[in-house]
Amino acid sequence: MAWRLIALVLLLAWTAPTCRARVRTDLLNVCMDAKHHKAKPGPEDKLHAQCTPWRKKACCTVSTSQELHKDTSRLYNFTWDHCGKMEPACKRHFIQDNCLYECSPNLGPWIQEVNQSWRKERILQVPLCREDCEQWWQDCRTSYTCKSNWHRGWNWTSGVNKCPARTTCRTFEAYFPTPAALCEGIWDHSYKATNYRRGSGRCIQMWFDPAQGNPNEEVARFYAGARNAGVMPQGIEHLLLSLAPMLYLWLLGRV
Repeated sequence: MAWRLIALVLLLAWTAPTCRARVRTDLLNVCMDAKHHKAKPGPEDKLHAQCTPWRKKACCTVSTSQELHKDTSRLYNFTWDHCGKMEPACKRHFIQDNCLYECSPNLGPWIQEVNQSWRKERILQVPLCREDCEQWWQDCRTSYTCKSNWHRGWNWTSGVNKCPARTTCRTFEAYFPTPAALCEGIWDHSYKATNYRRGSGRCIQMWFDPAQGNPNEEVARFYAGARNAGVMPQGIEHLLLSLAPMLYLWLLGRV
């Protein structure tokens, strides 16, 4: 009896985190509940520079798009230059990444609830197109940083992010030896590196030509359809397989 109780507790404890994706039917054309996001997406004709691909339907405002292009924006007081000047080719990927995060209305299938002071929702494991991930890594490998997870652990005593004590500024390649390590690790698994190519309809593009339409709309529809069709939350299938032998015996009353 004790082992059956333990098995049940373990199952509940491990599956709870995977089921925290918000239960909703509006997975398409939605904005996150976060610090600078609009309540609903809408046109923003004057979005700045790299954020312009989202001007027809955006979750960000013009002022937000302008701040995203600054070396240290007042949005989060975050500086790219915490280990010296970041290479321009590298910085443009981070600007584009931020434009996607703040402006895109096509991230609904990957929005999850969080308990953070500056936002109530985040994205988790957005499938990023292979080319976007690889080019990001290639253009940043010679720039410098001191951390492999930029979501937490900074020294904020000065008001902006500084390298924490006992860390060393090294090249991106030292902290992120592969494109997947960069794309998945830097924002605490906000993205998932995939082998899907741009135009496949199965991966989100950071970079696209708005004159050809927004390819992420098709991607969001595909994954929203999978979610609404009752596909299990990501990761839970592996958990259930690992627990299957114990659960089987438990159901038979043999443990």
